[in-house]
Amino acid sequence: MKMDFDWLWTTLDIDPGRLFDVFKYDPQAPMIFNSGIFLWLFAGFILVYLLLQKKTTARLLFVTLFSYYFYYKSSGMYFFLLAVVTVSDFFIARLMAHTVVHWRRKAWVALSLTINLGLLAYFKYTNFLGEVVASLMGGTFTALDIFLPVGISFFTFQSLSYTIDVYRGQIRPLANLLDYAFYVSFFPQLVAGPIVRARDFIPQIRRPLFVSQEMFGRGVFLIVGGLLKKAVISDYISVNFVERVFANPTLYSGVENLMGIYGYALQIYCDFSGYSDMAIGLALLLGFRFPANFDSPYKSASVTEFWRRWHISLSSWLKDYLYISLGGNRKGRVRQYVNLIITMFLGGLWHGASWNFVLWGMLHGVALALHKAWMFFVGRPKKWRPSGIRRFLGVVVTFHFVCLCWVFFRQADFSSAMAMLGQVFTTFRPQVLPQLLEGYPEVFGLMALGYILHFLPSAWEGVACRAVTRLPLVGKALLVVASIWLVIQVKGADVQPFIYFQF
Repeated sequence: MKMDFDWLWTTLDIDPGRLFDVFKYDPQAPMIFNSGIFLWLFAGFILVYLLLQKKTTARLLFVTLFSYYFYYKSSGMYFFLLAVVTVSDFFIARLMAHTVVHWRRKAWVALSLTINLGLLAYFKYTNFLGEVVASLMGGTFTALDIFLPVGISFFTFQSLSYTIDVYRGQIRPLANLLDYAFYVSFFPQLVAGPIVRARDFIPQIRRPLFVSQEMFGRGVFLIVGGLLKKAVISDYISVNFVERVFANPTLYSGVENLMGIYGYALQIYCDFSGYSDMAIGLALLLGFRFPANFDSPYKSASVTEFWRRWHISLSSWLKDYLYISLGGNRKGRVRQYVNLIITMFLGGLWHGASWNFVLWGMLHGVALALHKAWMFFVGRPKKWRPSGIRRFLGVVVTFHFVCLCWVFFRQADFSSAMAMLGQVFTTFRPQVLPQLLEGYPEVFGLMALGYILHFLPSAWEGVACRAVTRLPLVGKALLVVASIWLVIQVKGADVQPFIYFQF
């Protein structure tokens, strides 16, 4: 007997065609945390997750399957790359642990590096390297149509940290493939970090599920704060001002370009730290702790301090697995400075296959080396921190150096970046500022709010977090609903993707 469900769809006001779209990959609408579809799916996910609270293996399998679905909704059929990395590194680590011959252990870790960096090189750098080789040989190169899977830079680095740590003897390899698949694919940090180390995360996998009141409250606080940073401040100033200035810098005066640069500095911070906050908050709601990924980076009084506060999971990864492997500071000061520059050069290249990213990384690398050399020249101890007027001047100079570098990071090519800087230094026209502020009151109001919140004392964030934690469950729910309502009021027609999805 054939049943007709048309009356049911009509009664519930559901379009069955759109309902089935939930299971299809849409390249124009990848799944992200601030999309409505994710909020509904997560609500259903958390119900099943709680039902499996005491069934550890079933819960891990369920989360892993959901994570693969989440990645499929972000990158389509390229989710198989996640499986390739997971299976290969799991067995490589197992084989490495059972090998006592040193050169064979080196061969296994080299194989892991080849697989992970090979995937990264093909999908991210094939066209860039082809253009470089063609230009050196005086020929031409036709770019290949290669899709860049979302988050490939993150999950390859995360998996590499596991095999390298096993090679170094810092952790023991997992015996269960499901546990490793859970670690690599865990959806909160899968596509844009933070890069979570195996030694930090793996001990949490098989622990009994427990979410304390503090974890739940902090999770809600981080999710709400991250959502507002991303979907209110970052998206609004981007769509309504920053993108326009960066797209045509020569159409705007120097002061407008400078405000655009300040806007982008706030946009990329609110976008990326907002995603990290939401990822850490979601993990807390599921009973897992991630390390912090940002610590008010524009408060930094030096470039060295900036990289202790900005994208902490990447900067610490580069330090532990690249800078130290190159020799760190163990082979003399000149070699240390060279190692810093090489590390940041490769860090810039990690962000994208473009000479602009290379220059961005090199500028930071040279600045780090010069700061280290200056600290040695004036005899400052390693842990010395400026205070008072020195700190204030250091923060101002560091912030503007970082903003200068952001121009090369944001612009698509070197000529556009130089055109923007040329407007700032040659046609500043400060008399335009009053009309600019009057013409974009909402944009500059949100920029002022964003920077004020950023520079508030860190203790104030702790006070706000504890206040949210003390709220009853109904109060937390109302806070989340109010935040979603605010996002709906200010968002544009399209959901803006996270900036770091492209990396």
